[in-house]
Parts: sequence; C-alpha cells; structure tokens
Amino acid sequence: MSIVHHIASGQAKLAVEVVGSGAPVVLLHAGVCDRRMYRAQRDGLSAHNKIIAYDRRGFGETQAEQEDYSSVQDLKTVMDAVADGLPALLVGCSQGGGVALDMALRYPSYVSALILVAPNVRGAPNPRYAVAIEALVAQRESAQKAGDTERVNALQARILLDGPLQPEGRVAGAVRNLFFDMNGIALRRAPIGANLDDEDVFRRAGEIEMPALVLWGEYDFPHIQERSRHMAAAMPNATGHMLPGAAHLPSLEQPEETTRLFAQFIEGLR
Repeated sequence: MSIVHHIASGQAKLAVEVVGSGAPVVLLHAGVCDRRMYRAQRDGLSAHNKIIAYDRRGFGETQAEQEDYSSVQDLKTVMDAVADGLPALLVGCSQGGGVALDMALRYPSYVSALILVAPNVRGAPNPRYAVAIEALVAQRESAQKAGDTERVNALQARILLDGPLQPEGRVAGAVRNLFFDMNGIALRRAPIGANLDDEDVFRRAGEIEMPALVLWGEYDFPHIQERSRHMAAAMPNATGHMLPGAAHLPSLEQPEETTRLFAQFIEGLR
C-alpha cells in the first residue's frame, strides 16, 4: 500500500509517494512525465525496497509558487523526510537523470548507486541534428512560441515516445494516453521559477564513483545515445546497456524489461 506525503520545500508542496520497505530507491521522472511513468517499476521493486517517487516542481500533483529553486535541494528535502537517514539508489530518466547526477556530485553521501536512463548531463556539447530531426525540433519550437500546447504535446510524443526517426504512433494505446496526460499537466502549469543547479557534470563525470548503470534506447536521439555512452565510460564504476526497440522512455514502452534490468542491478549491489 502506498502513502502520499506532501513535503514542503521552499514554497512548494512536493507530492511524494512511498511504498514498501528496505533500502531506499528514489525514482526521478523525465521532464515530460511525472511519477506515474514508473508505475511498473514501483510495483516490481517494492517487495524488497522502499520506493520513493515524487513529482518535481511543475509536474503531477506537486504544487509550487513562482520562486527560484534547486532540484537537488528538493531531492535532499525528500530524502531527509522519508529515506530513514540512509543513502538511496537514485533512478533518473532524462531530466530526472540530470537531477540524480547533480545530487551525486553535490551530496555523494546521500547516494548509494545510480540508474540513469538517457540522462540529461550538464555541460555536454550542444546536439547536432540530422535534417529530419531538425525539422521536427523546429516544429516543436514553433508550436511552443505559438502557445499551442496540444501541438507541443503531440510533437513531444512523436519525438520522445516514438523516437525522432521512427513512425508517428509507434507507441500507442494506454501508454500514449498516459504520456499525453502527464505532459499535458506540465505544459499547462504556470511558470515556477528558475532552477539554480549548475554542476558541470560532463567535465566532472570521473568524480562520480558510486556504482552506476546507464541505459539508453536504440530509437532515441543519436546525441542522447552518444552522451549516455560517454557517461557509462567516464564514470569509474558504471556500465552501459542499450535497449533494443526503445526510444527515450523505456519504463513506459518496455516496462517488464526495464524493471528486470533495474532489479538485476539492485541484486548485484547486494
């Protein structure tokens, strides 16, 4: 049975879901989702771990006023409240992976290990897009400038859920509908202020010494795949693994395989 806490951090009330008992595992969602992207992993891992999943500012059920903030400090606040004083395995996808990496550099004693799925990496080189991908990115930017949230949502599903070079609608049904709901909430939210975190993770990757698993999808952006491979090679105790047939959000489109890989890594830590 899960319990949802509302934890104050600055002026925000972070919606934090906790289920299970044991070593803490914190699930950090992507920037187009909320904590619901990890439903399968929450259910699959909670028999032997304390699973902590929360909506960051601007997402899901979390309520936030407009103020400058630190995602790392928000994470530390959550852990101080519900992680029983123990270091946690941080699981982060995309933007959530960036938060996990920032945390590992700033507060390494809070982090026992990392699972990073197509992580954002501060300080990484700017991407260079193939012509077909550049056109899709330009369409998304145009829709954002026009304030057309439905079009932005559709394009982000096309780019991130299907994969930028895959057919539109490759991932359909309940998964696509969940994506639209999660991302739609984020797109409609009022501005929440600036994130002040600024760790140069790309340059300092060699300082991140805890065990790590880096995953990426075969259908994701080429530059994200390359960035993930770089982090797997640059962190001293990391391994990398490509997920065939997946794009940017494998926990949604390949839930069983993603959960299996997470569980296998956790078992290896024991």
